[in-house]
Amino acid sequence: MRMAIRRVPLVLLACGSFNPITNQHMRLFELARDHMHSTGLYQVVGGIVSPVSDGYGKQGLVEAKHRIAMAKLALQSSNWVTVDKWESQQPDWTETVVTLRYHYDHVLKEYEQSREKHNNSSGNSTPLSSPTPQLKLLCGADFLNTFKVPGLWRDDHVEEVAGRFGLVCVSRGGLQPERCVHESDTLSRHRHNIYLVREWVRNETSATEVRRALRRGLSVKYLIPDAVIEYIQQHNLYTEDSERRNEGMVLRPLSKQAQQPVKSLDD
Repeated sequence: MRMAIRRVPLVLLACGSFNPITNQHMRLFELARDHMHSTGLYQVVGGIVSPVSDGYGKQGLVEAKHRIAMAKLALQSSNWVTVDKWESQQPDWTETVVTLRYHYDHVLKEYEQSREKHNNSSGNSTPLSSPTPQLKLLCGADFLNTFKVPGLWRDDHVEEVAGRFGLVCVSRGGLQPERCVHESDTLSRHRHNIYLVREWVRNETSATEVRRALRRGLSVKYLIPDAVIEYIQQHNLYTEDSERRNEGMVLRPLSKQAQQPVKSLDD
C-alpha cells in the first residue's frame, strides 16, 4: 500500500522596496505557488509582502506608510498574500536574514498554537503529527545578482538565507538565475534548496519604469492596480521632487557592511 506524502506547509516571503507595488510583484507569488505545488512536496499556506524601511536610503523611495498602504490596496483581492509592516517600521534598514528570522518565529508560534488547539479540542492523547512549516524567500532573478555585489551581503547571511531557509526565484527577461547559482560556491552548495521558476508569460513591468511614466504624466493603467493609481494621485506621489529623495546617498546595506570587514562570496 502506498503511503501519501504529507506536504510541508510553506510560507513565501518577499522583501523589497515595492515602490510602488506592481502587478508583476503580485504575479511572483502566483507563479511561485504553482511551482512549489507542482513539486509534490509543499503546500503553500501563505505569502507575505514586507516593504523595506525608509532607512534603506534608495533614491526615489517614498515613505514607508505610503508603500504599505499601496501594497494593502493592491492585495485586497488576494486570499492568501498579506502585507506586513514590521520591517518597514524599523528605524534602520534591516538585513534580509533578520526579517526572515522574525517571520519564521511567528510562523512557528502559529503552528505550535494550532497544534495545541487541535490536541486540546480532540481530547486525544496522540499529538497531531504534521510536517513543521517552512519559510522561503521569494525573489526575482535580479535578486540573485545582488549576492555578487562586493560588500552588499555578509557571507554568513548568504549561507543562512540559502541553507536554513531557501529561495524561490522567478526568472524574467534575459536573466539567467542558473548562472548566478553556478558562479557562487555558497549558492551552488545549497542548490537543492533554491527553486528556480520560469515565467513563460513575459512581463517586463518594473517599478522604476512605472515611476518614470508617472513623473512624465503617462498612463500606468494595467501595470499597477487602479486602487494604487488612485492612491498615488490622491497623495501626489512619484513626482520629479520625490525622485530626488535620497539623491547621492549610499545605500544603507553598503554603508552598514562597510563598517565591518567583509569577504567576497568566492574567497
